[in-house]
Amino acid sequence: MGLVVSGAGSAQAGERQLLYYNHAWGTLDRVTADAVEHSRYLKDFASVEVRTTTGADGRVWTGRYLRGRETYLEIFGIGDVPGQDGELGSAGLGLSTEHDGDVEKLKARLRAAGEKPIDFLQSRDFGDGKPVPWFDSVFLIERYDRFGAWAMEYRDEYLADPRSKVGPAKFPGDVTRERYLPDAYKDKMMRDITLIRVAVTASDLAATVPLLRAGGFSLRTGPGSVVASRGGTTMRFDEAPMGQTGLKRVEFDLNRPVARHVERLGTSTLVVGPGKRAVWTF
Repeated sequence: MGLVVSGAGSAQAGERQLLYYNHAWGTLDRVTADAVEHSRYLKDFASVEVRTTTGADGRVWTGRYLRGRETYLEIFGIGDVPGQDGELGSAGLGLSTEHDGDVEKLKARLRAAGEKPIDFLQSRDFGDGKPVPWFDSVFLIERYDRFGAWAMEYRDEYLADPRSKVGPAKFPGDVTRERYLPDAYKDKMMRDITLIRVAVTASDLAATVPLLRAGGFSLRTGPGSVVASRGGTTMRFDEAPMGQTGLKRVEFDLNRPVARHVERLGTSTLVVGPGKRAVWTF
């Protein structure tokens, strides 16, 4: 049975947007993940980092990060992250606030809509065995099929830690994505992510919609799909059965116009240009 979402629009007409696309991740086959990691072309295309991170409770994951001005993409290979997130076809979405304290406003909206937000503090260990609070996160469900979305707000402790290499605040309560991400994108082609398309189970989609609505996104629904826009990045979610889920398409805005180039990365294809646009299909 398909998802039924009553009405369109944001949380409430006129309410301020609280959440913005921060990053998406997808678990791909090993050949594609390795191709992403070792591609010379991608290092010219984007600010790329391959990093192993130790998070809360000692959880360890290895990701390939393509970072823009405000947004980024994280690629896993099978087994690069513990549990079901490391299985082929798994994906996730992080939505973040831009102003300190907005995560509390989000939780108030969720409760008013009859939801029960689940709090979680993510920490990061820089390698000295002393975890630093990284961001506060909010989930709506503890278990999902293959796709999970969450809200996040960067913590002052992390932003103030010199090891985080985060820039200075531009206004009081600045927890923006632009502050968090490095400025290395300026020397690359990729500026930001303008669209993501993910195939998810009906159950996972139903669990995601309340978070999108409370965050202030504009929602457009169709048979078996939801499109969330507002804030610079469009997110499309299409219902799919188990075995057909996962990250399917990412579109990018570029810093400058380029000639057309096709780069094959494992089983995926990145088409860059012509102009100031790139499309990566999986």
